[in-house]
Amino acid sequence: MFMGNRGGRIHDPGTRELVPARRWVSKAWICCEIAFRERSRTVWGESYTELFFLDEVTALAAGHRPCFECRRQAAQDFAAAFAHGNGLAAPPAAGHMDAILHQERVGTEPGDRREKRLYVAFIDTLPDGAAIASDGPDRQIFAVRGPYMLPWSPHGWGPPLPRPKSRLVTLVTPPSTVMVLKAGYRPVWHPSAATEAFDRRHPGSAAA
Repeated sequence: MFMGNRGGRIHDPGTRELVPARRWVSKAWICCEIAFRERSRTVWGESYTELFFLDEVTALAAGHRPCFECRRQAAQDFAAAFAHGNGLAAPPAAGHMDAILHQERVGTEPGDRREKRLYVAFIDTLPDGAAIASDGPDRQIFAVRGPYMLPWSPHGWGPPLPRPKSRLVTLVTPPSTVMVLKAGYRPVWHPSAATEAFDRRHPGSAAA
């Protein structure tokens, strides 16, 4: 549903493969519309590396934020919620948010900077749209939505699972973005994330 970039080119245009040692070019990791003003691009050519996301929930979990050009209203709403959720006096500029998010999404040690930084949180405290990961080497990603957890895949969100209570989980979404979601920002979900049909099949369902 969305595309984006991490400030420049992180692929080899000759081989069209990612450069393993380069995860970003700048701290501006953005989430963009797929189509904007009839612009046309050669994907993974000589320009920046286009990244594609299932939906905005996925992009936020990866550490991106809405683009101020093609998603201006969403970006303004995100900045307002960023201020409210993170105790700032006014909506911050893009660069301010980028600097904070960058500290939260990459490793703190030089050898860890190619690995995404993860956190620990009580699942009860997480807002809708926050992403978590299962334990173990083959991590499964889930997103919290109401009393459910939705398993992620490149093709869409899987069938809802009961959201547990009073459990520590591995948090994937950067903490500042979690506060944005708590402050009322509503990210765009892929249509597969709808839980109404599950509610009809299982009336009165709640987390176990």
